[in-house]
Amino acid sequence: METQEFLSRYAAGERDFSHVNLTQVCLTKANLIGVHLIGAHLISADLRGADLTDAHISQAKLNQANLADARMIEVCLISAEMVGADLSGADLTNANLSGANLSYVKLGGAKLSGVNLAATDLTGADLRGADLSGANLKGAKLSQADLDGADLDGADLDGADIDGANMRRTELAGTKMPDGTVHH
Repeated sequence: METQEFLSRYAAGERDFSHVNLTQVCLTKANLIGVHLIGAHLISADLRGADLTDAHISQAKLNQANLADARMIEVCLISAEMVGADLSGADLTNANLSGANLSYVKLGGAKLSGVNLAATDLTGADLRGADLSGANLKGAKLSQADLDGADLDGADLDGADIDGANMRRTELAGTKMPDGTVHH
């Protein structure tokens, strides 16, 4: 589907675009609140600064997509594939990304407080300076992730794989560590 057709249909009130192909589409700063893109192909899409609040994007393919500075509050990205996507500075407060593949994703400076990242693959992810306070990271794969300066206060890392992760300057007050102990 072409960008203009998609935006026109959204503007006309349509919200369900499940399984649509929007590969390499340019939707910078688009207002897409509440859009349904379940199983959609958004590979290499440009969604910088877009508002995807309350969007349903589970099982979608967003590999190499640019979502820098996007507003994605309470977005549903369950089991989404986002390998190498750029989410730098994005606001994902209270989003659900459980079971998603976020390997090598850029989340530097992102707001991820209260986010559900249970069983999520964050291998090699850039989380420098990200706010992960209160995040659910149970069983997440964080091997080789860069968490330098990230805020993990009150986060749950029970059963998470943090092998080789850079946790320098990481805030860990009240964080439940992979072995079940609580960091003080």
